[in-house]
Amino acid sequence: MKQTMDLPISDALNRAANLLRPRSVTARQDASVLLAHILKRSRGWIVAHPEALLSAEERASLDQAFRQASKGVPLPYILGHWDFFGLDFIVNPEVLIPRPETELLVTMAIGWLTAHPGRQLVADIGTGSGCIAISLAVNLPDLAVLATELSAGALNIAEKNIRRHAVENRVTLIKGDLVDELPEPVDVLCANLPYIPSQELEILPVSRYEPHLALDGGADGLLVIRRLLSRCPRWIKPEGLILLEIEASLGSQVEEIAKTHFPKAAIQCKQDLAGHDRLVLIELENK
Repeated sequence: MKQTMDLPISDALNRAANLLRPRSVTARQDASVLLAHILKRSRGWIVAHPEALLSAEERASLDQAFRQASKGVPLPYILGHWDFFGLDFIVNPEVLIPRPETELLVTMAIGWLTAHPGRQLVADIGTGSGCIAISLAVNLPDLAVLATELSAGALNIAEKNIRRHAVENRVTLIKGDLVDELPEPVDVLCANLPYIPSQELEILPVSRYEPHLALDGGADGLLVIRRLLSRCPRWIKPEGLILLEIEASLGSQVEEIAKTHFPKAAIQCKQDLAGHDRLVLIELENK
């Protein structure tokens, strides 16, 4: 992009969309998000002012973003933040990018907790950016959330997001592996654990930039889920709920694993908006 020529927003938007198109099915929308971020304006303003010219500083920022995007850096990492469940979260390559599919887990947890008002303690296992834990706390003001994470880098991002959404008094970060460091049993246990089989991960574009610790589910994608379910019984209260996000092809296998550890529980698989298995619910019996 030549800095000596005027560049209206309409041209910048077209160039950004063309650059993002090979990697995104929502390239035009993503381009408007990128322009809005650089210009510190709303997406509505971007669309309404196609004739506005970018300043030299804005064009330099856009060039830098273009260079990153051309290398395949995901848009959320270029922006440094991303939307999840109507909230804005700081993200960087230390944490998984929040995805719309995971909003199903949050929706189901909120529904169950609303129907069980006496249940007010939740664990979010492998919290990453903290998007699940924080979304629950923001939407349920009486809730307390224990958020565990093994990665020090992810814990740093989660702490920033907790402060960003002012839930420091209700979301407690815990450094540890899965449930090992929980101080007490919980009413609801949520987890979006690594579930991509190792061999598949090697050929997926997501493996270039997002943390392998949050993606690699072992040989069959079930390694970490098995470990969690084997440790869960002592950390979930009677008649409590476990919510596990899964890879679309693993629903029946996760259900079978759950049955071995919770033979009397009500276990079901929920589909996402695309009709794919996405969430396994395990509702415990009264001991």
